[in-house]
Amino acid sequence: MPGNLSFDDLKKRVADGSIDTVLACLVDMQGRLMGKRFHAQFFLDSAWKETHACNYLLATDLEMNTVDGYASTSWKSGYGDYTMKPDMATLRLVPWLEGTALVLCDVLDHATHGEVPHSPRAVLKKQVARLEAIGLTPMMATELEFFLFEESFEDMRTRGYRAPTPISPYNEDYHIFQTTKEEGVMRAIRNGLFGAGIPVENSKGEADAGQEEINVHYSDALDTADNHVFTKNACKEIAWQQGRALTFLAKWGAEAAGSSSHVHMSLWTKDGKPAFYDKDAKYAMSELMCQYMAGLLAHASEITWFLAPYVNSYKRFAEGTFAPTTAIWSKDNRTAGYRVCGDGTKSVRMECRVGGSDLNPYLAMAALIAAGLDGIEKKLEMEPEFTGDAYQAQNERSVPRNLRAATEAMRGSNMLRKALGDDVMDHYIRAAEWEQQDFDKAVTDYEVARGFERA
Repeated sequence: MPGNLSFDDLKKRVADGSIDTVLACLVDMQGRLMGKRFHAQFFLDSAWKETHACNYLLATDLEMNTVDGYASTSWKSGYGDYTMKPDMATLRLVPWLEGTALVLCDVLDHATHGEVPHSPRAVLKKQVARLEAIGLTPMMATELEFFLFEESFEDMRTRGYRAPTPISPYNEDYHIFQTTKEEGVMRAIRNGLFGAGIPVENSKGEADAGQEEINVHYSDALDTADNHVFTKNACKEIAWQQGRALTFLAKWGAEAAGSSSHVHMSLWTKDGKPAFYDKDAKYAMSELMCQYMAGLLAHASEITWFLAPYVNSYKRFAEGTFAPTTAIWSKDNRTAGYRVCGDGTKSVRMECRVGGSDLNPYLAMAALIAAGLDGIEKKLEMEPEFTGDAYQAQNERSVPRNLRAATEAMRGSNMLRKALGDDVMDHYIRAAEWEQQDFDKAVTDYEVARGFERA
């Protein structure tokens, strides 16, 4: 659903003093909110039309380093401005921040005022438009997992992010008593999101000590991605207010389970009918759904970086952890990379289980749509269903084992270049290369502990 605050409502709340601050935010390459805090009256007077931000915001790494090698911006070009254009349909309250509203912005070229093609919202909107051109609307949902810890973010930073204490001492998957102990944070998250107009469904304990899941109702792809980034930011802010730390790192510890962001997807016709449903077909999977699935599988390796963008992301793919190691499809089978859910009903859909909690939802959904569309356009035939334990599968398509492999698969993808554009692909290939280069320079605790005395 869109934001829960109209422009007229904002004017009234500014006039009565209940809102004094408006956050204008763009989404960066990592899926984080970046922007400015406006005095609400100035936002009403001027900034609701547009504001500006340095164009390095779409060419940095997690540390906000000015990485070289990007064609879009550099020291040579002087790091100029982008225009931030508030999408007023996303205007919403931020209940846990006093007197505050928030709006998401599209990123425009300062000179032409055209959308910057590698900005995450623009990348997704382009793929949505391709589907709309053939009369289809992508409906998506993300299941977002994270770990919650007893320490605060400040405590964790002081101790070098070592040895955090999970909020629970044991696996809390669906565990009501244990999650009752965590309600100080999780209730605040649910109610905060609901108050912000996010259609939150539930929270639950996940499959390890201290692991949580938050679920938001499905919507169209762009709205779902907007809700996703807002939800991640909300979780961090509310946990911080409660004196707790949490992480969306895909694999925070070697012995811990990974955290995912499963993506559920289906296509609807313009009159609101489920295009993936055929009551007379096996599992009620329409021919269109089978073609879409065939595209996902045919390009599974090529799109993996968009679902797993960091070195750490690939530590999550391990047998017996509910994270997939094979990019195959199966009905209601949590060991497979692609799972058919709601079989036999109008809710039949596919769940991509490859993505981690560290993904950028706009990029992930764009890549999934692009692959599925290729299957539809080429009328690809879906491969046979896998049954059984996919961790024990022999000679099946594997999920790329590391960032290098995923980067090379992405680099060689003609499908992605055609769908997203050469400039966009070159931009994100550079992002992937930098992540690997930066990691390759690091000396890890593992190396030091293993070899300090014994090497």
